[in-house]
Amino acid sequence: MLTHAELLAAIPQALAAVDIPNWGPKLAGKVRDMYRRPGQRLLIVTDRVSAFDRVLGLIPYKGQALNQLSAWWFDQLQEVAANHLIAVPDPNVTIAHEAQPLPVEVVVRGYITGVTTTSLWYLYEQGERQPYGIALPDGLCKNDPLPHPIITPTTKAVAGGHDERITPAEILAQGLASAALWAEIEATALAVFARGQAIAARAGLILVDTKYEFGLIEGRLALIDELHTPDSSRYWLAESYEPGGAEPENLDKEFLRRWYAAQGYRGKGAPPAMPADLAAQVAARYIAVYEKLTGQSFAPGSQPAAARIAHNLAGWVGE
Repeated sequence: MLTHAELLAAIPQALAAVDIPNWGPKLAGKVRDMYRRPGQRLLIVTDRVSAFDRVLGLIPYKGQALNQLSAWWFDQLQEVAANHLIAVPDPNVTIAHEAQPLPVEVVVRGYITGVTTTSLWYLYEQGERQPYGIALPDGLCKNDPLPHPIITPTTKAVAGGHDERITPAEILAQGLASAALWAEIEATALAVFARGQAIAARAGLILVDTKYEFGLIEGRLALIDELHTPDSSRYWLAESYEPGGAEPENLDKEFLRRWYAAQGYRGKGAPPAMPADLAAQVAARYIAVYEKLTGQSFAPGSQPAAARIAHNLAGWVGE
């Protein structure tokens, strides 16, 4: 694990853009910058944004940790679900297939928790017993495991529609997915989550919940975006979790979200400045997840754990 001083020293570099010669022009960039190579249906992706929505990144090595961890997870789960990853030729960069994103995202939850107004615990605490069209039993307490993992879908992140509550019935009625495609999405998401929970448990972590994005590549369903990172998933340190006990230790963006909430920030207007010490603490948690899951020490600038996913594009050669 990097020392606290090493993390603090890296912060000024965290906002620096990755120089990508011969790629362009920039296509989009909500959380990442995506570029298309002329004449190719491939994307190159860099990650330079913090673990909290709408806050520019000051977290050292975040992009490297997420890129490498996503690559590692895709490699572990390639037999469970198809994905868009081709290669990670550089610790900061991912090469991916261009996919047609689906208009809905899938949140799989193994525990009832959360602090936002769309979180399962918030809705349950307000008296809802069928949030997202899913029947839940009485008597659940915050952070309890659910009887079985459940899916709470939401709309794709667009202006005014992020984290919109929607049910499977509404997805079908609005034509956002066919019945057959939605059934495949649900089955795939639950299978990936189950494997993810098992792998996390062996590493001393609890995969609490996660968001999956799906897309179509030549008509075939595939996982896109990142997978099971501290930005897209909630992780608890297993030894800190006790049913009915104190709040478990978060090793994900919830740690940062709670800090902003304590400052009175709810995502509107200019956020409070992120202290350097806080950025280092967040980075340490992200790196801890990487090291616990992969069993490898995180070394800035090193080749990622899964530097090449050759099964996704046979014969691809990086330049």
